[in-house]
Amino acid sequence: QVQLVESGGGLVQPGGSLTLSCTAPGTIPFINTMAWYPQVPEKQLEWVASRVSGGATNYADSVQGRFAISVDNTKNTVYLQMINLKPEDTAVYYCNIGYRPRPGGPIRSIWGQGTQVTVSS
Repeated sequence: QVQLVESGGGLVQPGGSLTLSCTAPGTIPFINTMAWYPQVPEKQLEWVASRVSGGATNYADSVQGRFAISVDNTKNTVYLQMINLKPEDTAVYYCNIGYRPRPGGPIRSIWGQGTQVTVSS
């Protein structure tokens, strides 16, 4: 079931802002990547943002300059800060963390339950 707890979604007008949160039950060692994936009905998951443990980030062209990933290690939480939201950003947003239980071992993935973001006037 749900391993990461998401919150922060809601209804916002175009041009508005939201910050999504993704909280793990505890500290996850050997994190490979943190990422956010939006999904709309009858479509595959899309990718919009990712961050490696070293801090490097990557963003889809559609959200470049508007979305940003940040982390608070003291709270075991990953954030997606979104500004200048557009109707096409509307989706259920899922967070994902890829990690290794042991150094050099297989990568495992854990997911959030999803949080709805609706951008509409």
